Amino acid sequence: MIHMKGQTLAALDQQIEPIKRELQNVGPMRPGSLSQQYRLPRQGVGAYYQLSYTHQMKGHTRYVRPQFVAEVRQQIAEYQKFKKLTSRWVTLAIARSQWAMQLAVEP
Repeated sequence: MIHMKGQTLAALDQQIEPIKRELQNVGPMRPGSLSQQYRLPRQGVGAYYQLSYTHQMKGHTRYVRPQFVAEVRQQIAEYQKFKKLTSRWVTLAIARSQWAMQLAVEP
């Protein structure tokens, strides 16, 4: 089998499969960053949580009640996991596609 930078189609497929399985386990998610704000910042009074995110090229800001902070943090972490996995999958898929086209052209 011909190698391209030490990779074969089968090896690339073997790297993609676990990513697909991990994506099936991604739980509830949402994009954004959560920060604690203050109504009177100089005095440190009136703390509240604010979620900021961009979706479909529009910025959004939402207030988060204290009892939901842990849940929202978990959702943000799941979204980061999702983004990391999909980015890795796309990188491998591009390499696989280029390699497959190269094999089709070579005699």
